[in-house]
Amino acid sequence: MERTLCIIKPDAVERKLAGRIISLLEQEGFKIIGMRMLWMTKEQAQRFYYVHQKKPFYQNLTNYMSSGASVVMVLEAENAIEKLRLLMGATNPAQAEEETIRKKFGISTEKNSIHGSDSPSTAVEEIAYFEKLLGLSENFKKA
Repeated sequence: MERTLCIIKPDAVERKLAGRIISLLEQEGFKIIGMRMLWMTKEQAQRFYYVHQKKPFYQNLTNYMSSGASVVMVLEAENAIEKLRLLMGATNPAQAEEETIRKKFGISTEKNSIHGSDSPSTAVEEIAYFEKLLGLSENFKKA
């Protein structure tokens, strides 16, 4: 079993799509290990997306991610990272495969409704970042 971080982004939460997205995740066999709705501060968004800090979209991304509530989850499944990446679809919803989350719900490259870890090392880092915010216990780490 593998774990990955998943964030239902502010655009999807604002449009009341969180439940539908969570349902799709569960239908695809993901187990939700931890979940919390939160509104990231600008500073939290900047720390989370620090790997992009030199990219031209960094300010817009961190402004957007701190503009409203998100649903942050740790998911578990066989090959969870790759499985979630396929279910999410391409970053640009216009280029995403049919039946992917971003094709169904995404508005634009920035407002594409969902984030998922892109590698095992990123998943470990991202999960650790949100661990306290999600209220995950020592039992979670051992599960």
